[in-house]
Amino acid sequence: MKDQIARLNEWFVPQFGPIRFRIFVGMLFLPYTGMCISFSIVGSLLSPTTIMWDRIVAIILIYFAALGISAHAADSMGSKKKPWGDHFSNLELLIMLICGLVVAYAIGAYYIIFYVPLLLPIAILEGFFLFAYNFEIWNGFFHNNIWFAISWGSMPLLAGYVMQTNSISYVPILISTAAFLISYIEIKLSRRYKEFRQNQDVIRAKKLESKLKIISITTILFSVVFLIFRALQITF
Repeated sequence: MKDQIARLNEWFVPQFGPIRFRIFVGMLFLPYTGMCISFSIVGSLLSPTTIMWDRIVAIILIYFAALGISAHAADSMGSKKKPWGDHFSNLELLIMLICGLVVAYAIGAYYIIFYVPLLLPIAILEGFFLFAYNFEIWNGFFHNNIWFAISWGSMPLLAGYVMQTNSISYVPILISTAAFLISYIEIKLSRRYKEFRQNQDVIRAKKLESKLKIISITTILFSVVFLIFRALQITF
């Protein structure tokens, strides 16, 4: 109960509306989902050729459905402590998980079949990490900061690039290391932040909350600015 109250007071959870609405929005972890989507956008915009905007929309929808909905539903199902409480049953969470995956993989399959077959191995790996991380298979081997940063930091950026070019090069690989580091810092701070909130250490929790806001908002804003620059064909 204490964990649930703490989660409902998180900075990314709306403080208005019915309890199920607030929990559902909170479960999406929108600032952190936004970071992941931002990495995929940046990867897309690294394409040296003309940007195909429909593919940017597609990669955004894929990661919102796969991470924002499915992965976080899986996390709620796989979590032993149930920090969001029992407002959503396991059946409802399973429906969210399946629906998100159907949307993500339907869009992905279309582009893989007709345009970007190189996206297939990334799609397979991301699906594996979704289950391995959230359900802590193999005694939680994949449930740690490193695999989190790989699956929701580096790989979305590479996926965005592949979605545009059906190829890979040293540039997106190099920049994906930056996405890895940003994601690693975010998840490490996030875990400490959660501990401080659970222990009611308000002062230290507020300090980490400010850092998490800076990291997530800066990452999202960078992708938006980069998007505008490419849309206007501004080059450095």
